Amino acid sequence: MTERTVLIIEDDATLLRGLKDNFESQGFAVRTAGDGKLGLAAALAGPCDLLLLDIMLPQLNGYEVCRLIRGQGLEMPIIMLTAKGQEEDIVRGLELGADDYVTKPFSIRELLARAHAFLRRRQDATAETMPFGDCELDLAAHKLFKRGAEVPLTAKEFRLLAYFLERAGRALTRRDILNAVWGRSVIVTGRSVDRCVTTLRAKIEPDPHRPRHIQTIRDIGYRFQLGEPDV
Repeated sequence: MTERTVLIIEDDATLLRGLKDNFESQGFAVRTAGDGKLGLAAALAGPCDLLLLDIMLPQLNGYEVCRLIRGQGLEMPIIMLTAKGQEEDIVRGLELGADDYVTKPFSIRELLARAHAFLRRRQDATAETMPFGDCELDLAAHKLFKRGAEVPLTAKEFRLLAYFLERAGRALTRRDILNAVWGRSVIVTGRSVDRCVTTLRAKIEPDPHRPRHIQTIRDIGYRFQLGEPDV
């Protein structure tokens, strides 16, 4: 297997060392940078499979680093590391192109699990069928199957589910979802997303009141978890 590379941009030397050691123990090649300018230069100098990006950095903050990286067309998953828990800070990072975030202090096991999940899903991104839990979405046929039986979807539900699956594991804001599924020219609100999520949950969740797949992120939006089939 080709060695995967993670770039970690973090100015806390102790945290940086801990992250480096843990990712190396998982078989990653690790590159590091201690400020935003050095981190941006490292990201642009050579490809990496995953980027861990602190928000509060000297020289150039994480928001600007994220914006400039995405502006260069680089598509590696970006997980933001932040000590801030304010909704607007998290949403800003996601809208600039970050894929997910973890709030300090965080569990290194959870971070590693998310990193592995992002990399697995990138490998499967070109698949025409997308399995999750007891379901499978056939992108070519525009059909959803649950335990082999077809489940009818509206056009909006299909687009929303496909969008979720293509970005499984990512934190998605309601604005992102509205723009991608409804379109920027349509005047709708976040409530439209919530209503469509409710009807979609009723069709795909084992228990819509305790959703396994479409997880709500309070005050921000949603994250789609693939889950495992029931035995």
